[in-house]
Amino acid sequence: MDTTGYTPEEPIAAIATALAPAALGIVRTSGNGCIALIAPLFSRPDALRSAPGNTLIYGWIIDGDRRIDEVMLSVYRAPKSFTGEDMVEISCHGGVSVVSAVYNLLLAHGFRAAEHGEFTFRAYLNGKTDLTKAEAVREIIDAKTDVSRGRAAGRLAGQLYRTIDDVKKRLVDTLAAIEVDIEYPEDETAIRDSFHPADLERARAVLADLASSWQSEKIYQDGARVVLCGRTNAGKSSLFNALLKEDRAIVSDIAGTTRDWLESWVDFDGIPARLFDTAGLRRTEDAIEARGVALAKDLTDDADLVLYVVDGSAGMTEDDRTFIAQTTAPLLVVWNKSDVSGTQIPPDKQCVSAKTGAGIAALCAAVKHCLTAGKASARTQSGLGSERQKVAVQAALESVTHALALTKDYTLDAVVQDLEDALDALGTVTGDVTPDDVLGSIFAHFCVGK
Repeated sequence: MDTTGYTPEEPIAAIATALAPAALGIVRTSGNGCIALIAPLFSRPDALRSAPGNTLIYGWIIDGDRRIDEVMLSVYRAPKSFTGEDMVEISCHGGVSVVSAVYNLLLAHGFRAAEHGEFTFRAYLNGKTDLTKAEAVREIIDAKTDVSRGRAAGRLAGQLYRTIDDVKKRLVDTLAAIEVDIEYPEDETAIRDSFHPADLERARAVLADLASSWQSEKIYQDGARVVLCGRTNAGKSSLFNALLKEDRAIVSDIAGTTRDWLESWVDFDGIPARLFDTAGLRRTEDAIEARGVALAKDLTDDADLVLYVVDGSAGMTEDDRTFIAQTTAPLLVVWNKSDVSGTQIPPDKQCVSAKTGAGIAALCAAVKHCLTAGKASARTQSGLGSERQKVAVQAALESVTHALALTKDYTLDAVVQDLEDALDALGTVTGDVTPDDVLGSIFAHFCVGK
């Protein structure tokens, strides 16, 4: 949303639920005078005007003498609301026509259509949330696995904010001690001996831990690209269906059944991944199938992980070995058809049966291990939630590291600028100091009703 020249407290309205047939729909409003504006459109106007905060009121939304829908109004009074302003949420029946009629009626009677993320933006402006929690709201909405949602929920609960706030307090205390020393420089030796950089050391350790956490957090947000490859009839499409737990790909014994690639989101032990099922790798005179084989090879070039499926009943061929040797992306060999009688299972291969489901759980764990190798974090609480936060924390870390170096060879007043720079950088993480263009970028990615 555009935050330049923004006018807060103006009454806004938005449809907060999906505009599709459902049991219930919610139209959300916020801003000064929103209760008074809705009262003439409600069958019990006096009850709404006198309603205390955090109450429900039953009635009808009306347009003159015409009834629109039977509703429940959730009334919130400032400052005890999500936005910190007066709010009314209208719960109506979830038909597209009904929800649209209620929303359009509000727009015709003094409300403005809310922009993307405007409700959360107002919560931020009114001190009801900070930027780490605001960004976590969007993360929860976009989360594709329970683990992704849980990590975002930790940030929404304030885990990241409290960590940043603790570091800021350490820096402020150190800065205050230095400035007192600067004001009383009678004995420089005594001053230097009285300064102990333990708080700075601790702040640097916490910031370094936070900065490294983004590498592991990022994959839970953005997900990974995992590509299924292998010769025809190796069981790629069957494995694709088994991992999705639904029949998405056509499966048959006819070689070359899959000619194009399919994709779908899948959960590998908490890591969201776009899983691609590709055409079987073989030489063919069929132009369409040949194009599918070429696309399969192209997909592997951009993959975070290639699952190369081998027909366990036939064993590894020279073509299999050649492809594995030439693949530059990380690769995991999956030995399929472990249920077929006589299948020889090598001890060092990931063995599954796409038909019976045997080994699928172990395969998911192995995929997770491959995707997180070198990215694991020892943090038990939520780490950084965005690239923006990573850049700011890294800048703060560099400033604190430089400040510590200065304490060894320079007078303490040289440290002050570094600590102030670190505080400014951390202020952009929580939103204490944030330019309008950054705010606009953050809230532009929210849905309208949030």
